[in-house]
Amino acid sequence: MPKLKTKSGVKKRFRLTAKGKVRGNVACKQHGMRKRPQKMIRSARGTMILSEPDARIIKKFLPYG
Repeated sequence: MPKLKTKSGVKKRFRLTAKGKVRGNVACKQHGMRKRPQKMIRSARGTMILSEPDARIIKKFLPYG
């Protein structure tokens, strides 16, 4: 069997935790921060665990993750 290729966009944007959950960046933080509430900016710091339906899609692109 040939080796499966990992999607290079996914490996740059997502990581897997030790238990196999998918960790990614929080959305809506690229620009336009002045018009967003301060609470939203604070809560979007760092990374977050993706929901299970989204994680299933990402795991297809990380065959050896």
